[in-house]
Amino acid sequence: MKGPKNAAIASKKLVITETNKKRKADLNSSKKEKASKKNSAGPKRPASAFFVFMEDFRKSYKENFPDNKSVAAVTKAGGEKWKSMPDSEKAPYVAKAGKRKEEYEIALAAFNKNLVIPFHLHIW
Repeated sequence: MKGPKNAAIASKKLVITETNKKRKADLNSSKKEKASKKNSAGPKRPASAFFVFMEDFRKSYKENFPDNKSVAAVTKAGGEKWKSMPDSEKAPYVAKAGKRKEEYEIALAAFNKNLVIPFHLHIW
């Protein structure tokens, strides 16, 4: 026999599942609120050293394998190459990423300095 043996247990399970649904809904709404606070007009975060490397790697991979259309294959090959590279070969990409990060921090500071808070967001 499946299910609870009496109605009291069944109603408790129903209440528990309803409260769990409410909690999940509250969590989802709070995640959306956090995501919406980010200002989309601000400067974009800079790429890490790996993604700077992948910019160059994609070009060379496309030249060597022009018939390959799989993004996953390119990414997998790039990740394997990045892992096998010594730090001395990664250094130029790390330097480029560092330079981009410095430029981003300058742009972000300028953006935050000139940021105008919309009227409806003022705290009175």
